[in-house]
Amino acid sequence: MTPVQTTRLLPRSYRPLFAHPDFRRLLPALAASDLGDGMSVVAVAWLAIEIAPPGRSGMLLGAALAAYALPGAAGALLFGRWLRRLPAGRLLVADSRIRAVLLGCVPLAWAAGMLHPVLYVALLAGSSVLHAWGNAGRYSLLAQILPPDQRLAANALVSSSVSASIVVGPALAGFLAAGISPAWLIGLDALSFAVLAAQVGRLRGAVAGQDGKDGKEAAAAPVDADRSAAGLRLLRKQPELLGVLALTWFFNFLYGPAEVALPLHVTDDLHAGAGLLGLYWTLFGAGAVLGGLAAGALRRFPLWPVTLGIVAGWGLALVPFGLGAPAAVTLACFTLGGLIYGPFTALSYTLFQERTPAASLTTVLAARSAALLTAGPVGTALGGPLIALLGPRQVLAASGIATVALAAVGAAVRVRGLRRVRTPSPL
Repeated sequence: MTPVQTTRLLPRSYRPLFAHPDFRRLLPALAASDLGDGMSVVAVAWLAIEIAPPGRSGMLLGAALAAYALPGAAGALLFGRWLRRLPAGRLLVADSRIRAVLLGCVPLAWAAGMLHPVLYVALLAGSSVLHAWGNAGRYSLLAQILPPDQRLAANALVSSSVSASIVVGPALAGFLAAGISPAWLIGLDALSFAVLAAQVGRLRGAVAGQDGKDGKEAAAAPVDADRSAAGLRLLRKQPELLGVLALTWFFNFLYGPAEVALPLHVTDDLHAGAGLLGLYWTLFGAGAVLGGLAAGALRRFPLWPVTLGIVAGWGLALVPFGLGAPAAVTLACFTLGGLIYGPFTALSYTLFQERTPAASLTTVLAARSAALLTAGPVGTALGGPLIALLGPRQVLAASGIATVALAAVGAAVRVRGLRRVRTPSPL
């Protein structure tokens, strides 16, 4: 089938994108790096379990998963002064090269018998330090190489690639881990970023930052420090939005220990391999994709009750893990959990959009991003000590119960706030 025939199979709104040579070159490289990251969801955790000292797998697993994410949050906040003015292509190339080199060192060190847990965590941490900037550069680069009327379609394609990687990557990693070490899967992720860096470097003017007549292009910062500070000042005057932000922070925080506990539940409680872990994440991803698509249908319902219901529903989906339910039951629960979780981000953003004046929206969203960058990684880092204390099955259940309690507290605060609004203050 020729490229022209393939293009004709696409919906009409996407066809003009493939008339741009730069976009045709960039999209497969982005998809490859997304798939590599999808495989690393399983590979990073599984390799941590393999190289951990006896009795320390939970601690190393928590440290590895936190190292794969937390430095990116720190880099987004700390390097803004120097990086926010760099061209989008240069940001994406820098992030891709760092990830290619440092993640590529993981299989080399493993093959040489030198992959000490401390070295492993250090390589993961270093590989992620610019990743938030790389993601910002990705979407800014699309805006640079495409006309305004084609950017929405391009963003949709690139976002779909990320969603698809959540479904395909863990399943592929679970299948391949039956025959090769997870260290080599991380090496494949490194290779995908080397390809991405090479492809971006071939784009016309992308690394130099040429855009329009003036030849200059400023990449969007993942977190603008000035806007974040101003946004936090605005949020103090908006109790409802502070409530949404607090709910989202604790929801992401409580998700972190579950992410650490699941691989150890598979190995220690179910005595299974990487294939089962990949299946858990694949089914979760498939559920989340379907749930995200259903977010539009939920728009006609009151957003606060639906959002709190999602938080409670995800927590309930984790409780059967602590009851010793068989794998078939917990797989179904994890799939349902993904389906419930899927619309949360879209609904959370919608609450901010509806409750924030248009002139202040960008500033408030910058504050939201700055606050939420720490939630998941901090929860992940806490997962290791909790597993050492309680065990993986109990941590999964405790995460679920705490999340249900969070929804109950959120509902109580919401009801109290509504009553205070409706009750006239005394003269």
